[in-house]
Amino acid sequence: NLNYALSSALGSLKYLILTYVFCFLHPQYNINHRDLNAKSAWQMGYTGKGVVVTILDDGIEKNHPDLMQNYDPDASYDVNDGDPDPQPRYTQLNDNRHGTRCAGEVAAVANNGICGVGVAYNAKIGGVRMLDGEVTDMVEAQSLSLNPQHIDIYSASWGPEDDGKTVDGPAKLAKEAFLRGVTEGRGGLGSIFVWASGNGGREKDSCNCDGYTNSIYTLSISSSTQNGNVPWYSEACSSTLATTYSSGNLNEKQIVTTDLKSKCTDSHTGTSASAPLAAGIIALALEANKNLTWRDMQHLVVRTSHPTHLLTNDWRTNGVGRKVSHSYGYGLLDATAIVALAETWTSVSAQRKCVITMVSEPRNIGSHLSINVSVDACIGTDSHVTSLEHVQARLTLSYNRRGNLAIHLISPSGTRSTLLHPRPHDYSSEGFNDWAFMTTHSWDESPTGAWMLEIENVAGASDYGTLTQFTLVLYGTGSVSNQCLQLLIWVLFLCVAECDAGHYLFQQSCVKDCPAGSSVGSQPLNYTVGNFIPPASVLACLPCPSPCLTCSSLSPRACLSCPTHSSLDPISGTCMHLNQYMRESPRSFILFSLVSFWVLPFSPLVPFCSS
Repeated sequence: NLNYALSSALGSLKYLILTYVFCFLHPQYNINHRDLNAKSAWQMGYTGKGVVVTILDDGIEKNHPDLMQNYDPDASYDVNDGDPDPQPRYTQLNDNRHGTRCAGEVAAVANNGICGVGVAYNAKIGGVRMLDGEVTDMVEAQSLSLNPQHIDIYSASWGPEDDGKTVDGPAKLAKEAFLRGVTEGRGGLGSIFVWASGNGGREKDSCNCDGYTNSIYTLSISSSTQNGNVPWYSEACSSTLATTYSSGNLNEKQIVTTDLKSKCTDSHTGTSASAPLAAGIIALALEANKNLTWRDMQHLVVRTSHPTHLLTNDWRTNGVGRKVSHSYGYGLLDATAIVALAETWTSVSAQRKCVITMVSEPRNIGSHLSINVSVDACIGTDSHVTSLEHVQARLTLSYNRRGNLAIHLISPSGTRSTLLHPRPHDYSSEGFNDWAFMTTHSWDESPTGAWMLEIENVAGASDYGTLTQFTLVLYGTGSVSNQCLQLLIWVLFLCVAECDAGHYLFQQSCVKDCPAGSSVGSQPLNYTVGNFIPPASVLACLPCPSPCLTCSSLSPRACLSCPTHSSLDPISGTCMHLNQYMRESPRSFILFSLVSFWVLPFSPLVPFCSS
């Protein structure tokens, strides 16, 4: 209510200076700064202290001078040899350098003149040696389950073969480890699994064929070059959530970090280097708010990542006005933005899962198959989803050449997710067996309405196959979360939630058309600090003025319909009482506007500072 919102606002006054720092240093104001905005987060006092990260890889050089101060033996184990020491096995070619390089990105010590500095340079860092041997289901499960009440974040930069033809993911034990991690890890808040999205770009691979990055339990991270281009190795898919910088072409910089034998390197590459940077940023957010759940963290990433500097032709605006890309997810991670939002974040409500059978009998795919089904998102049950998070299309199909298929899922809001793009190296005739293609592109949309699945053969007409199963799985919450209190600091001091052009702020979403009872108007935001930020406003769906029930504009003489016991005067456009003239109350209108301003659930878009 209004009193609660006002008291929360007063309680947020202590954050004024920090908010100013964020807004003034945000990439929107420093458009020439191509970085992850970690420095400002450090200036806010967040360095990863109290957070534990482990690297699931080929070991970690625990006595490296840039790591040993932060090394945590309780976050480490050698699964390959079955002992507590994760020290990598040294070879002439330094094959087992990968884990040590990833560890330095997260937690290399600051200000010691060695190598560089980790994103979360006061976090504790461990390593699990599990890739230097046969990687079985048991090895994966044991690694994913290590000390889950002590370790907060698991960072992994590996997966199935990135050859453009493999379809593979976690087996039974590893699946159970993921589920147990998010339900029981961190005292029930959930372990956070950060995953590299894959390096199969040259082979036209799809990260949605990688069951680790395609999982709802992992936070999948892609890469951008220093110049903001899609790297040659990067894979595109709808399960990627966000992006950090990594290597590019030969003339572009690579990642500086720790290396084997107490050395440093400036040539760490690929999405392997992107995931640990994300893990470090997530560690900063956990320091800002230890009560964040695994799903809260994904919400924060969606809301604070941004498309600034990232170049691709597949940026699209989804049903709630956010820009999203199959190459970059929701964009570049922003350390300062995520810690600032984490500070005041209230956890989302319990996850709901709605399962809908969309196909009841086999369907011939031919050259093109479209399936259009309207769903009510399990309304009337405990599984009713009203605000989406992850969406899965579980498909079983046969096809004589799997790589010729392109599969798309279109939400009721019109968001088109490419679940699978053609893979020219995939000659398999095995099809897919209950494969859960996942998309994050409809995050916060309403799931109610018509969903469309499109399966297209992009090659010769002689190809053939059959779809035997299509199950739509909707994950999300049962109520639209009120982000007003979480984002109140942004609203009060300098920052504005903006909708894309042609969309208007209404409750939690950005909408194309204002609903009945409201019309487009300018919502003023006149809070400033000094002369840095001028007064600002956003286009929003505001309530029709009294006495209109519905209206064509916010003028009291633009009524389209009237309340009970009133009639519309079509000439003046006003509402008239049946027996006497209505008296418009300016005071009540102003109060109603103020209430709308304070309690309107702001858009879940990235809060950007006004300019």
